[in-house]
Amino acid sequence: MNALKRNGFIILGGPLEGTRDVLLIVRANSQDEINDRFRDDPWTSLDLLQISRIAPWTIRLGSLP
Repeated sequence: MNALKRNGFIILGGPLEGTRDVLLIVRANSQDEINDRFRDDPWTSLDLLQISRIAPWTIRLGSLP
C-alpha cells in the first residue's frame, strides 16, 4: 500500500466510520487497471484487501494533487 501511495496510484484512503470497510481513492484509467494493480499487492495475497466495489468518481468541487 505504501508503494502504491508513493507512486501516485492511491490518492487518499481511510476507514469508513462504524464499519470494517476502507475507502481508497485511486488514480486509474479503468477497472482493469485497478484490479491489476491490487492483484500484485501483498495485501491482496495475504487476504487483507478484498475489493467489494469499484465506482467512478467525478470531482465537482476542489481538486486532488
